[in-house]
Amino acid sequence: MPYHYLIALGSNQRHPRHGPPPQVLRAALAAMAGAGLVVEAISPIIASAPIGPSRRRYANAAARIATPLDPPALLALLQSLETRFGRVRRGQRWGARTLDLDIVLWSGGLWHSRTLTVPHPRFRTRPFVLGPAATVTPDWRDPAGTCTIRHLHARLTRPRPTPR
Repeated sequence: MPYHYLIALGSNQRHPRHGPPPQVLRAALAAMAGAGLVVEAISPIIASAPIGPSRRRYANAAARIATPLDPPALLALLQSLETRFGRVRRGQRWGARTLDLDIVLWSGGLWHSRTLTVPHPRFRTRPFVLGPAATVTPDWRDPAGTCTIRHLHARLTRPRPTPR
C-alpha cells in the first residue's frame, strides 16, 4: 500500500539546461515521476518573495505524490534529485537554490528523526507553501492539530482588521 505525501517545490536560480525557476519546477516534477514517484496532483506555480538573505524571487508549487517509500527513504530520493539539479548545500539557510524539495505532510501522520520532521515544522506559517498545498490537498488535516490545509491557508491569508 503506498504512502501519500505533500511535497513543496521551490526554485530561485536558473538551471543551465532547464531554464528559469518555473521550468526547473516542471523538470523536477518530471524527474520525480521518472524516479518512480506517482505524481497525483500538481498545483499552479506561484511567485513569492524570498526568506532570508536571498534576493531573488522564488517559483513555488506543491505536488501530491504516492510511493511505497517511508519518509527517510523519500527524503534521500528528493535530496538526490536536488543534487542532480545542481543544489549545493553550503550550510546557509534560506539561500538561493536551483531546487528545493520538502516533505510537508504524509499519510502516516507524524514522523520525527534526527534528520527529518513531518509535518514540516514551518509549513503553517508559509503562504508560499499553504497556497499551492490548498490546491492539491485542501482537505488533508494537520496531524499536529485539527485544521485542514484549506483552513490553515485561510487563517494565514485572511485580511486582518487594522488597529484604530
